[in-house]
Amino acid sequence: MNVLELSEQEIIRRNSLNELRAMGIEPYPAAEYVTNAFSTDIKAEFKDDEEPRKVSVAGRMMSRRVMGKASFIELQDSKGRIQVYITRDDICPDENKELYNTVFKRLLDLGDFVGIEGFVFRTQMGEISIHAKKLTVLSKSIKPLPIVKYKDGVAYDKFEDPELRYRQRYVDLAVNEEVKDIFIKRSKVFSSMREYFNSKGYMEVETPILQSIAGGAAARPFITHHNALDMPLYMRIASELYLKRLIVGGFEGVYEIGKNFRNEGMDRTHNPEFTCMEIYVAYNWMMEFTEKMIEKICLDVNGTTQVKVGDNIIDFKAPYKRVTMLDSIKEHTGYDLTGMNEEQIREVCQKLNMEIDDTMGKGKLIDEIFGEFCEGTYIQPTFITDYPKEMSPLTKIHRSNPDLTERFELMVNGKELCNAYSELNDPIDQLERFEEQMRLSEKGDDEAMIIDKDFVRALEYGMPPTSGMGIGMDRLTMLMTGQSTIQEVLFFPQMRPEKVTPKDTPAKFMELGISEDWVPVIQKAGYNLVSDMKEVNPQKLHMDICGINKKYKLELTNPTVDEVAGWIAKIEN
Repeated sequence: MNVLELSEQEIIRRNSLNELRAMGIEPYPAAEYVTNAFSTDIKAEFKDDEEPRKVSVAGRMMSRRVMGKASFIELQDSKGRIQVYITRDDICPDENKELYNTVFKRLLDLGDFVGIEGFVFRTQMGEISIHAKKLTVLSKSIKPLPIVKYKDGVAYDKFEDPELRYRQRYVDLAVNEEVKDIFIKRSKVFSSMREYFNSKGYMEVETPILQSIAGGAAARPFITHHNALDMPLYMRIASELYLKRLIVGGFEGVYEIGKNFRNEGMDRTHNPEFTCMEIYVAYNWMMEFTEKMIEKICLDVNGTTQVKVGDNIIDFKAPYKRVTMLDSIKEHTGYDLTGMNEEQIREVCQKLNMEIDDTMGKGKLIDEIFGEFCEGTYIQPTFITDYPKEMSPLTKIHRSNPDLTERFELMVNGKELCNAYSELNDPIDQLERFEEQMRLSEKGDDEAMIIDKDFVRALEYGMPPTSGMGIGMDRLTMLMTGQSTIQEVLFFPQMRPEKVTPKDTPAKFMELGISEDWVPVIQKAGYNLVSDMKEVNPQKLHMDICGINKKYKLELTNPTVDEVAGWIAKIEN
């Protein structure tokens, strides 16, 4: 890497790295470093009246206070932070004091990983700490971390720019303690859900992510190409159809927690790659099952059924309110859509001043009305039931109304959390609904489902009465951790490409008579394009680049002001 691309701190740290090696200390040792304790456990288990406990710990040095022959550091391991007391004579018991005087005081930096062996004690200020007897360099940090200061539990100078945090999650996790807690809770959400399913005897399975038909949901897929088979393949938009094939095959209950991919918009609640859970169980109905599961997850993760999300306190204690979709629309718009055909519903949309188009069928129009006027009003957990048939091509007809289906969605904090229904197991009805979806596709609906003939064939062999349910795990984690954006609960959310400063090639600068060695210096001075130099005063440019040459000790032969003026004169208008 060119030295001009480094900050002053990065140059100092790289020099320290080289000095360590010159002293015979490998800054990235290969040997195992054995630890026997974590910071939080040390504090929790300490007793003043017991024999001092010997410990071996490792972590990042997050702060340092040097006071001559004695120092304090704050060590951060995977569970928390603990203070370490270090004296020169303890870690350097013989005549050679370089480990303390040179390595610890000068060559180590904040962010470096060190190993500490010593014993636990309580300082005169009452803080449980480790008295170091041995210090080992484990990894040298050559890029400085942003320093977040904590006082009385309050963070100052936080690393909080969202774009930087999401792009550099490794830094975010290292310096913002509360971020790690979110992802620990995310893991608990998954564990609690698996525990609930497994306790019922249901089996976790895996189904294909690359599929020949993008089925199981109404969404735009990502498309790729299989070279060996010379055929297009789709990234999975849902695991539904494969899981139901397993019910046909004889499993009573199966579930999958995995990645789905939808080539659609990105916003505060949507990421193109997301984690979804789908479960299918024969001879079962999902509504009571779902609310008990979510109540359990909330208790396991937070120790209470109540969670604060923004300004709202949401209570996940079962049972949840039930409202039919058409009743909801009637309540929030004043229009009763019961018995209306597509044209009548289109007229209602126009009266409601909605933006619609000719590609939208009856189901899509109803969905748009509900989404715009109703969905956002449901803050507390609410089941929306009895969806119109046109909205649910994979769902069984309602037992008492042939225009509706046996389906519900759970709304929480103004968004859909889960979707469930009695699965359609009539192969003839299923094929007819697939064909209707194809007619919508021909009208221009690019989210309509494709006919999956193999799935229809599976149903022809017979599928028992089955209920299915899907939950967006990222959105569930948002609720359980009180987060308002999906990016906060994904380690590495999808981001737009990082902006790169445009730069001309060295050849363009060399056309002006500039030596290739001077091109990085000119660009370091801020003249990334030849055209950037066009209006500059030659004396200023000369002073800028000669100053950089001196500061970075590049030892290049400085050009004269006249030579610089000659470069500028050659730039074409």
